[in-house]
Amino acid sequence: MADTEALRARFVRTLEGTRGSGGGPDPLPYADALLRRWQEPQRHYHTLTHLTAVLDRIDVLEEYADDPDVVRLAAWFHDAVYLPERSENEERSARLAERALPEAGLSAEKTAEVARLVRLTVTHDPADDDRDGQVLCDADLAVLAASPSSYAAYTAAVREEYHFVPNEAFREGRADVLRQLLALPRLFRTPYGQEHWEATARYNMRGELEMLSTPAVPPA
Repeated sequence: MADTEALRARFVRTLEGTRGSGGGPDPLPYADALLRRWQEPQRHYHTLTHLTAVLDRIDVLEEYADDPDVVRLAAWFHDAVYLPERSENEERSARLAERALPEAGLSAEKTAEVARLVRLTVTHDPADDDRDGQVLCDADLAVLAASPSSYAAYTAAVREEYHFVPNEAFREGRADVLRQLLALPRLFRTPYGQEHWEATARYNMRGELEMLSTPAVPPA
């Protein structure tokens, strides 16, 4: 269970750190609005638990980022708009950041960077010199390197979010996603991610792909 009070405090620290000495309005209403979004009932994987995990991984990777607090804000917004049946969630999340962050006192430059990072989570393919993008994408994909039980819980939660998709269509779509990820030369771009997560993530995904590729046995 995610600790909402701890998350609220983390958001306040991050926003105050990014907007600097100029200050701005009380951060708490912005934190609470985001927390409400992350607790919407259609979410099963993209929940406060996922947000907390991404923020924790950014803490691990922050030495590789140019502006860790901007990356943290991008994590808060990257799935802030999430409807499983819609394909433009990242774009809508980026636009939410573009509306909310200037009002909250963030500079236009940093707001634009947050929105850029949110949009990058469509492809998870940051440029070689995009240090902030690499940290956010690695933090978001690190679930792929989870322990076997946690990986199984992750895949089950993803399936629950897409409960409205027929089984065969879901299996085909999920398998396509896994094949695309496995075809990448590197899943993780930071040195830490490559060392600690790459091999395990590929092992987990190959195992899931094998299960998805095995024909379902009809009930007796």
